[in-house]
Amino acid sequence: MKHLIFSLILLTGFQFTTASANPDPAATSSQADSVGSAKNKKTNVTLTWGRSERASSDTIRTKSKAPGVSYGLTLSRFDLGFSKLVDNGSFTLSDQNSFLDYHGWKTSTVGFDILQFGYRFNSNFKIYLSGGFDWTHIRLRRDITIRQDAPTLQYDESDIDFDKNRFSSTYIRLPLSFEWRSKDNDRGKKFRIIAGPDFGFLLNGKVKQKSDENGKQKFNDNYHFTKFRYGGFARLGYGSTGIFAKYYLNDMFENSPAQEGLQNMSFGVTFGF
Repeated sequence: MKHLIFSLILLTGFQFTTASANPDPAATSSQADSVGSAKNKKTNVTLTWGRSERASSDTIRTKSKAPGVSYGLTLSRFDLGFSKLVDNGSFTLSDQNSFLDYHGWKTSTVGFDILQFGYRFNSNFKIYLSGGFDWTHIRLRRDITIRQDAPTLQYDESDIDFDKNRFSSTYIRLPLSFEWRSKDNDRGKKFRIIAGPDFGFLLNGKVKQKSDENGKQKFNDNYHFTKFRYGGFARLGYGSTGIFAKYYLNDMFENSPAQEGLQNMSFGVTFGF
């Protein structure tokens, strides 16, 4: 994951976003002399950090029916925070889920967007669908190993005292964002309120352990993480930073009856609006 994040940061200097602008004046004047000619709009190719309305480079002409449409590559909404397990409405794990007892300050979430397609209605409101990656890292307290290829979510006790015992999931995330933003203040910054549904598709699950006896070990499996998850999110921002919260409505695991009602939520800070 660290290599992926580092590579994407390096690519921000080469990313492209296409955003529409105002009609070309020359094209408008030529339309006055020709009946039935198509309207030409300017579309800007920009280098951005999560924004598509500011800096522009080369300008090309293309037909467009929606002058507020923007799409392209981006590296934005970098989320860094904590994850919490919610067991049938409680932050206290039930007996059947007690093996998932975790270190709260070491159980984290990381995510960011790399693609975006949206429509800007005006300077204050826009809607966009983005795509990216999302990781949840559960730092287990107990010296156990989650079983691979088990019929339900199961584990084995271990005699090894693990220095690190991390249980993780990786999802492709697809949030649909409804964003309101204020006008620039005297510092040239905006306030933002963003909310909407969040969908995810499982890529893989992983157990990562570190001990004196075995060194570093990694085990990959789906571990009964739900293949498709859905929920909601909200973000509050000022300038390029803010805070976020997410709550997933369906169960964290599937085909494992003992974990029915165990859900996931997360909260933290966001960089790069």
